[in-house]
Amino acid sequence: MKGRFLTSLLAMVALAGLQAQTIPEVPKLVVGLTIDQLRMDYIEAFSAMYGERGFKRLWKEGRVYRNAEYEFVGVDKSSAVAAIYTGTNPYVNGIVANAWLDRSSLRVINCVDDPNFMGIYTSESTSSSRLKVSNLSDELMIATQGVAEVYSIAPTREMAVLSAGHTSKGAFWINDETGKWSGTTYYDNFPTWVSDYNDRQGLDFRISELTWGPYLSVTSYKYLTTETKQITFKHKFDDERRNKYRKFKTSPYANEEVNRLVNTCLNATPIGQDYVPDLLNLSYYAGNYDHKPAVELPLEMQDVYVRLDANIADLLDIIDRKVGLENTLFFITSTGYIDSEPLDEAKYRIPSGEFHVKRCAALLNLYLAAIYGEGQYVEAHHEQEIYLNHKLIEQKRLSLTEVLERSSEFLVQFSGVKDVYSSQRLMLGAWTPEVGKIKNSYNVSCSGDLWIEVLPGWTIVRDHSLDTKVVRNVYTSAPLFFLGWDVKPEIIHAPVKIGNIVSTLTHFMRIRAPNAALLPPLTDIRK
Repeated sequence: MKGRFLTSLLAMVALAGLQAQTIPEVPKLVVGLTIDQLRMDYIEAFSAMYGERGFKRLWKEGRVYRNAEYEFVGVDKSSAVAAIYTGTNPYVNGIVANAWLDRSSLRVINCVDDPNFMGIYTSESTSSSRLKVSNLSDELMIATQGVAEVYSIAPTREMAVLSAGHTSKGAFWINDETGKWSGTTYYDNFPTWVSDYNDRQGLDFRISELTWGPYLSVTSYKYLTTETKQITFKHKFDDERRNKYRKFKTSPYANEEVNRLVNTCLNATPIGQDYVPDLLNLSYYAGNYDHKPAVELPLEMQDVYVRLDANIADLLDIIDRKVGLENTLFFITSTGYIDSEPLDEAKYRIPSGEFHVKRCAALLNLYLAAIYGEGQYVEAHHEQEIYLNHKLIEQKRLSLTEVLERSSEFLVQFSGVKDVYSSQRLMLGAWTPEVGKIKNSYNVSCSGDLWIEVLPGWTIVRDHSLDTKVVRNVYTSAPLFFLGWDVKPEIIHAPVKIGNIVSTLTHFMRIRAPNAALLPPLTDIRK
């Protein structure tokens, strides 16, 4: 109610009109843009094709951290977004991946699935209940007692919901089946401005007219070396009757759809118009079309970055017109991974092989049965993880520690296996930097009992998804840009942590950090 004492110093200052001159100013709007699979090497490699208002503006006017590091293995879009907005790792925040095996049902579940909350403009039942800690959106809503305008807009459901957290005023994503902007009853009432957009300007009305071809002359696209002879390209999304929206979301046109809804949001809401800071969480896509490798579609990959440059420029212009960049603290970063690349051709003689976790699980079960007697000791497997049958182990009065040790010793002998990490080794064993990163990706509520580390160059055959993944254990980092709100331009080469982002934002917003964000803020980013 009005007049109620606000626990946040920020909120008190905002509602008082910032009359106390000793209190530092805060941004009217914070905009976070997470770009799925954005690569610093591609940003630089394709720079000759950019305009002046996108990436070049970020380099000239922004604070650029070339290496923002994720501190865990197996980064994907969901675990990355959760880490950015909570300031902590899957070990604490609970989001280990886009999907994982549910022990109770032995079925693979999505990280934001929740049958308790209905979808809006979608059949997907969704919430952020599996996010185990608070995030930036939550803390701003708590600090302002719900006064702040906080929305998340993304092509994909996971990125929208995990950035929105538990208390946002809305999370919106493009539905795979209809192309409509969708939401969930988990948040407040679905905004009228989103429904009006769906009814009047929805993607489903326009997709038949959209064809993706080169943004520039194809002679400009000469920066990726490949043996694929590609003259030009043309993708008409409406030709794909069943998967047209899924494929559309892997094109740069998805970023244009995000910008369109952002513009609608700025026109329809008071976001950024008062002294209570507001938050807009956005996501783009910068991977290749239909998740195919760059060596297969090199022209499309270059065109993605050229269009991404234009998308960023348009977004900055939209924000500048409606709120003013001087009133907006803008950050841009990446999910820090790329889709699996294909196996190198045999002529290059790179050591390789195939690793089948299903076969490992079956042989492990036979091995344990030979030692401890008949039974189904291996309950399930998923990705590189094996789940043991704890009930059977308890019924037979076996030592779980001994079973884990014997299982690890057995599995490490398989071809292609570099190491095996048991849950007890991760939780209680000696710490090393490598073990630390693996532990950070583990969560006791949803991870397996055994995690198998496969040798680089080997191909993991994934039975559950009927696809493969080539292992490349390379340095994982993400570019990080800050812009607007009197940010001091500078290029920083020293690595920083992804967890520093949310602490930095809350520091300058004068609110408390999320409840598991341990890293300090980057306090030297303003003039």
